[in-house]
Amino acid sequence: MFTGIVQGVAEIDHITEAPGLNTLAIRFPEGTVEHVTTGASVAINGTCLTVTRQESNILFFDAMQETLRLTTLGDLGEGDGVNFERAARIGDEIGGHLLSGHIHTTADIVEIVHSENNVTLWFEVPHDWAKYVFAKGYIAINGASLTIGEVAGNRFNVHLIPETLRATTFGTAREGQRVNIEIDSQTQTIVDTLARMGYDQPAR
Repeated sequence: MFTGIVQGVAEIDHITEAPGLNTLAIRFPEGTVEHVTTGASVAINGTCLTVTRQESNILFFDAMQETLRLTTLGDLGEGDGVNFERAARIGDEIGGHLLSGHIHTTADIVEIVHSENNVTLWFEVPHDWAKYVFAKGYIAINGASLTIGEVAGNRFNVHLIPETLRATTFGTAREGQRVNIEIDSQTQTIVDTLARMGYDQPAR
């Protein structure tokens, strides 16, 4: 499990392509991968991956074709920055909200609005997933636990303070960029339960 509190930005060192999977070699900041062992889970842009080996501060991860297809990991190239979070341990503070590291869908950044003390990012999700997006609700974007601001159809925004921009890859976000989305599990459960009970039908 993860908390959605991004622990830093790592960099794609190189990618090795093989039939059926890509091996991502990711260089982490000094001091952030101490006591990591083979088999440990790390969220890379919100996607739970397993460490296959380690060379100093470079960790290696295998991503299958299905993972590359369903997430933005297939878009990555050498030198790209990624958000990372090591798996939570029992007793850790939950500063965001609980995440599984399983990506539900992707969204596109459709607008970036700069103001004096923050940046507002607008995202567009596939229509099938918009039913889980509510103003003031939780959502994970590239592994970061964020609070939804406004919702308009299948678009929503988040407001980011300078510290979030500094500590994550959102500081270099650009319009047209795809991001990974993990819907809040409690929200999904409630919406799906109400739908099964028929409460998603329009009033007559």
